[in-house]
Parts: sequence; structure tokens; C-alpha cells
Amino acid sequence: MRQVGITLLRAGYRFVCPTPETQRRVNARPGNEWAGNLVDVFGWSRPFRQDVLPAPLFEQAMAAGMLVADSGAWRSRFRFSTLGGNGFFHSSFPTEAADAVFFGPDSYRFGAVLTAHLRGAPPPGRAVDIGCGTGLGAILIAQHDPAAETVMVDINPAALRLARINAALAGVDGILARQSDLLSDVSGAFDLIVSNPPYLPDPRRRLYRNGGGRLGEGLSLAIVRTAMERLARGGTLLLYTGTAIVGGDNPFLQGVASLLGRADFIWEAVELDPDVFGEELEESPLSVAERIAVICLTVTRK
Repeated sequence: MRQVGITLLRAGYRFVCPTPETQRRVNARPGNEWAGNLVDVFGWSRPFRQDVLPAPLFEQAMAAGMLVADSGAWRSRFRFSTLGGNGFFHSSFPTEAADAVFFGPDSYRFGAVLTAHLRGAPPPGRAVDIGCGTGLGAILIAQHDPAAETVMVDINPAALRLARINAALAGVDGILARQSDLLSDVSGAFDLIVSNPPYLPDPRRRLYRNGGGRLGEGLSLAIVRTAMERLARGGTLLLYTGTAIVGGDNPFLQGVASLLGRADFIWEAVELDPDVFGEELEESPLSVAERIAVICLTVTRK
């Protein structure tokens, strides 16, 4: 797959992955039933006829196990999205499988927040990306601070496989990858902990989507608790997450305040987007919320 990524990037391929609802709407437009170019195949996940791909690229993708036959046509099992000069393989649309690996608008916002943080912070000696998914956080850290010992962990082996491929494609394949529930299978303290976890309640418990807890806040709070135990002195947790707003209150930040009442931590939360995934408000249990906000929580151990 790495060679497919190299070929696509060299060809000038660019694709900004939208939300699932946007992708569904765009694909449903008349004329979008079939792929006509590389972005249609590897970005929009449209069925394609073999002659749409250059023969060498088709052979590379077949050898990598990326293509499946579909009623006389072909489909890619993976999407390929770009952020800056990097490319990221993730699951094809729609992401229905329990172990699907997601990349989308939250990834771009998380990447921007993390990049801004790295520019203004001292280089970490040791850093970890919890719930790494495609490996975005770990890759950005390793590219910015090559001397850092960078670790990426995920409970999903399918995510770790793609994260390793994406790291190799980015030229930072020295990143240590571990299958782990939070940091249960990784030892030691960290100067920087970053995470972009799922934050929606999902009855189907898809790993990329299910935040747990009553309103999707469970995993994010668990990451805060883990950081409290594993941050080195002066270390920072950078948590990009979403939170339901109910009656003007923020249940997630109420939980954070309860956890971080100790004097040896300082923290700040910034609302990055006041209203995302509005369609989720039609479903229980988020039907009690008036909006879902995206925030960046920064926690530093004194």
C-alpha cells in the first residue's frame, strides 16, 4: 500500500475527506454513480471500471489487496486522504465495519491544533498518540521533533496496520506502534500525550465512533484520568474532542473540573467549533442536547 500512496502523491493526488453525510450527498448526485478519476476511486469510494486506473497503479493496488470486484466493476477497500504533504490511508465509505478506521474533518482540525501546539512548545523527549487511528498525531509529532521517542497506540489492530503504513509513507517509520487499551500496555511517563478520540454514543459500538458514557464523553474522560497518572512533570495532554451541550451546560468539562481539582494540574479548554454533526441530535441519547461542540483541552502537570 505504501507504493500506491507514493504513486498517488507523485501524480499530484489531493483529497480532503468530508463528513460521512457530505460524502453520501455528493455521491448521490446524478453523474457520480461511477468513478472517472483517481480521486473518485480512492477518495469518494465510487465503483470504477478497470481502465480508469493506469495499468501500473491498478497492478500495485491489486498486489496490495486494496481492490475488490463488485458486480462487474471494482472498488477500493481504502480511501486515501491528504493533509499538507502527507497522505493517509483509511477505510472506504461507508464506514460500517466495527473495526473501520476513520479520517475526516475532525482529523484536519486536530492536525491544525497539534501543529500550532508543537510550534510553541519545547520538544518532547517522549510523546504518545492515544487512539492513533491513521497515525496522524504521532506522524506530525515525529516530523516536527525527529529526536522525540514517539509512540502510537490503538485498541484496533486494523488502525495500527494503516498507521504503520501511513508513517512509512511519511518517512517516519521509526514510530513505535503498540496495540493497547489507552496506555495499559505501554510503560513510563510522557512529556506529551495527544489524542483525538471518538466522542459520539454509538449503539453499534464501532471503535472509531463510540465515545462511551452517557453522551459520548466516557473515553475522553478516561484519557484525562490516564494523563493524570502518566504525564511527566511539565508534561502536557492535548485532547481534541467533542462534547454534547445540554441546557447550556457542558457535561464533559464538568467531569474534567471534577477530575482536575488537584493543585498540581493547570488546564484550559477552548471551543473550536460550536456546532458539528447536527444530524446526531435526532438520535437518542443525544436528543437531549442542543448542540455538539468541538473543543481542545490542554492539561499540564506542574
